[in-house]
Amino acid sequence: MAISTLEKPKRGKEPINWRYTFRQMRKQWSAYLFLSPWFIIFAIFTLFSVGFSFYLSFREWNILEPAKPFVGLDNYIRLFQDAQFYQSLRNTLLFTGFGVPLGMASALLVALLLNTKVHGQSLFRTLYYIPVITPLVVSAVIWKWMYQGDYGLINYYLLKLGLIHEKLLWLADPNLAMPALIVMGVWMGTGGTMVMYLAGLQAIPEELYDAAKVDGANGFQRMMYVTIPLLAPTTFYVLITSIIFSFQSFAHIYIMTNGGPLGRTTVIGYYMYQTGFRHFEMGYASAIAYILFAIIFVLTMLQMKFVKGDVQY
Repeated sequence: MAISTLEKPKRGKEPINWRYTFRQMRKQWSAYLFLSPWFIIFAIFTLFSVGFSFYLSFREWNILEPAKPFVGLDNYIRLFQDAQFYQSLRNTLLFTGFGVPLGMASALLVALLLNTKVHGQSLFRTLYYIPVITPLVVSAVIWKWMYQGDYGLINYYLLKLGLIHEKLLWLADPNLAMPALIVMGVWMGTGGTMVMYLAGLQAIPEELYDAAKVDGANGFQRMMYVTIPLLAPTTFYVLITSIIFSFQSFAHIYIMTNGGPLGRTTVIGYYMYQTGFRHFEMGYASAIAYILFAIIFVLTMLQMKFVKGDVQY
């Protein structure tokens, strides 16, 4: 049988020409020179730190003790027998399970409102984005003052409106501390997610909305059958990143509740800090860090498997 002239012979994978690669790198030495400070910082504070923490996770590494014996998998075995770790995991799942959906819903609502042509649109977008650029420590201190039981603004206005009849100890009540942190987290993360949703909304062609109007679709139907399906890639990305950031939460919990009351706000990140820098058990804290990495990795892979298949790009 004659071979068609349009068909090209298949080529195997060509080996990398390292000599040519290094020659091209030498030509661009000035660019690598300017990039070298960042590479050095990344190598020392990221690559080396990750590798060294993995090494520590197999040792009983107490800062105050001179002996640092190799213990193998004992730190990981101890972790799965630790009731405090399971409590911190439950707290983290609770914080993530409520905070992420609420944050995504509020960001989408704000993005839909700010995507319309209203007077002062740029000002409103800036105001909603201010929490993102505000230092986390500053935001946590402000919210801690607002939640204060005796003179906090939240209790003051709730009492004025008659919604409560006595002052609430928001950060000292075991039943209110976690919801208070979730509300603060939603406020803090809405601006960044809003920007992503705005970018996704502005990428949707107006012709699709016009066609839906011609077919008789009302505003709710246009949102359900045009906006939300075409925002699926953005929602997928926001979902993954929000869960990752939520599992890594630490600073505002440390400042506002210090893990209390009664350990109700001790998430994995705070428990890891407490183990390493208060009890000085760096080996055990490193094992917690790698278990946290494994949990985030598994959750991300599950989302990639079960959610990404329904996302149309």
